Amino acid sequence: MLEGGQPIVSLQRLDPIFVNFQLPQQDVGRLSKGLQVRVTIESLGNLTIEGQVSAMNPEVDSRSRNITVQATLANPDERLRPGMFASVELILPESKQVLAIPATAVSYAPYSDSVFVIEAAKNEAAKEATAEGAVAKNKGGKADQKLVLRQQFVQLGEHRGDFVAVIKGLKAGQKVVSTGVFKVHNGQQVVIDNRLAPEFKIAPKPEDA
Repeated sequence: MLEGGQPIVSLQRLDPIFVNFQLPQQDVGRLSKGLQVRVTIESLGNLTIEGQVSAMNPEVDSRSRNITVQATLANPDERLRPGMFASVELILPESKQVLAIPATAVSYAPYSDSVFVIEAAKNEAAKEATAEGAVAKNKGGKADQKLVLRQQFVQLGEHRGDFVAVIKGLKAGQKVVSTGVFKVHNGQQVVIDNRLAPEFKIAPKPEDA
């Protein structure tokens, strides 16, 4: 005989499975959905499974000053069971400063990638050094000087959206040709005109995507 509201059996979904853990309130500002977690279960021979943060409690516990976080793990063989003890590592994003340029500025080649740096011609650089005051007074910075291209080989890093990181070969502040690099050559005289320059984005969203 059963009475109303009396529990009979526990229903659990094992794949995917959730892991709940707590973090101190100091880490709240760095938390976001999708962060990677690494879960180790000692009772299963130190089995390590990776998952992602799927939910966060909106409230910080007033007693412990911790926030409860939930991660979702794939568990196709159903080795993980509710109630198990596990050690959880949260992989926080690491930020680092990089020198990024538009990917369209790179001339890709089998032997080495390169960009075209825009700089003053050598004979004009000497004039600029002796007439620095006159250049500074020129409105709009349009000094009467010749600009030429110099091909510079670079070592590239990660791509992100329309940009690519430059590990070696360029310094911050240098100007490079951002589009049409296949039309130019080393030593070519140029004039900077950015009126039709495309808008480069970290997370582009093409209209026809």
